[in-house]
Amino acid sequence: MSTVSKNTGLIVLSMALGLLMASLDNTIVSASINKVIENIGGFEKVSWVFTAYMLASTSTMLIFGKLSDMFGRKRFYLIGIGLFLLGSALCGMAQSIDQLIWFRVIQGVGSGSVFPISFSIIFTLFADPKQAAKLSGVMGAVFGLSSVAGPQLGTLISEHMSWRWCFYVNVPIGIASMLILVFSLRESKAEKKPRIDYWGAFLLVAATVSALMALELGGKDYAWGSWQILGLFALGAIAGATFVAVELKAEEPVLPLSIFKNRLVFGVSLLCFCQGVIMFSAIAYLPLYATAVLGKTNSNGILTPMMASLIAGAIVSGFFVARLRFRTVLFANMSLGVVAAVLLMNLSPDMAYWQVIGIMLLLGFGVIGPLMSLGQTAVAMSVHPRYIGISSSVVGFWRNIGGVIGASVMAVLVNASLKDSSREAIAKFDIPSDQAGTLANPETVIKGASQLPADLLAFMRGAIGGAISHGFILSLIVMIAGALVALSVGNARYQKKNETAPAPDFGPPSRASIDRIG
Repeated sequence: MSTVSKNTGLIVLSMALGLLMASLDNTIVSASINKVIENIGGFEKVSWVFTAYMLASTSTMLIFGKLSDMFGRKRFYLIGIGLFLLGSALCGMAQSIDQLIWFRVIQGVGSGSVFPISFSIIFTLFADPKQAAKLSGVMGAVFGLSSVAGPQLGTLISEHMSWRWCFYVNVPIGIASMLILVFSLRESKAEKKPRIDYWGAFLLVAATVSALMALELGGKDYAWGSWQILGLFALGAIAGATFVAVELKAEEPVLPLSIFKNRLVFGVSLLCFCQGVIMFSAIAYLPLYATAVLGKTNSNGILTPMMASLIAGAIVSGFFVARLRFRTVLFANMSLGVVAAVLLMNLSPDMAYWQVIGIMLLLGFGVIGPLMSLGQTAVAMSVHPRYIGISSSVVGFWRNIGGVIGASVMAVLVNASLKDSSREAIAKFDIPSDQAGTLANPETVIKGASQLPADLLAFMRGAIGGAISHGFILSLIVMIAGALVALSVGNARYQKKNETAPAPDFGPPSRASIDRIG
């Protein structure tokens, strides 16, 4: 084996460790959150432990992708890992819930660098797109592996050591990733100092954070029609419109809008949005379905099959897309999404548990897993090499946006249905009207099942199951739209670089690139 091959393997190992660390973090933290509350309190703010991380990572993802294109992928990957490790160490030392939330912001900013740059380094290293496609499938499988192992590992660590070690465990993994990359990858230097689009970066963060905060807070902390939520949406719209105007004139835009002229880039961005809708909706509501409707004590049991099959779907899709047209694989992916959404809409308390597991396997293998790798690969192969960093960021950005919107809209549908059911229960079982709010909360069924009359418990389990099933109508609509979009992406397929037509020129020469492997 040549020196180049050996070092290429080391670089892939570094990327895999970085992705493992960043993707493992959220699932470990979710499993240990009860121990966090017991130790430092802050139950009323606990949702912000996750929201702060998501806001920081999503709003900075595109910025890091662009900076890596301009100044070098290695540099900003190391910066991202460094920020993530700093945030992890600080989270482990947090003495209050407010400190933990702010330290999660630092972690989230680092994560905004790790995810897109990992894939862009892979695509820059491998000249053969088919090989890059297979490797991106493996990298997508790393995400699935962390999703399966994270809850169990988080529970084990928090119960036998301390919840703080759920954050400290990131440190050795991140340091290993950094050291391997430092000694295995070299990049050429920029020929001249690029101009940074500061206004574009600021407006992007303002638009993203405003819109996502409105979606996160709406219907929970504030009514959808409140001035706070309407104000956040208005601020997001104004910042977004101004961002587009600035990007059209910028010399080095944070997000080169011209890349969306490519049908495949535009189509895959929409499909990743669709994937985010069904993925986040399932992750948010299926554990609740397992505990409140099916009466399972461990909600992880219903998500583990989906995450395990996600690994297989991510790997297998890498082989399929090396042989078939993008359109064929994407349409099959969205069509399976339609089937999965229909099945989710027909969930019922009487359904055999193995049938529910079958739906989870379909969702992971056929719907979520394939786009984990295919989305990154398809977009990266459709843009000029100098835009690989930003293209890898676009995929994750739209997946996260779709996820937040999907979970928020589904929450509106589910909560509205539960309120109707609670009013029906009050009339049917002669319950005091002041208990309507309690009945509409699934936690009442989960924690108080033994105290509720059998007929009321059966009614409320059916109501919760019906509300969640009804909520998946959003996923069905989005998946049907995704299938139509998949048909419009053109006839592109993977080709070796020496077989492709010259890439369109979207801007000035590349500022920094991987020079050689040392």
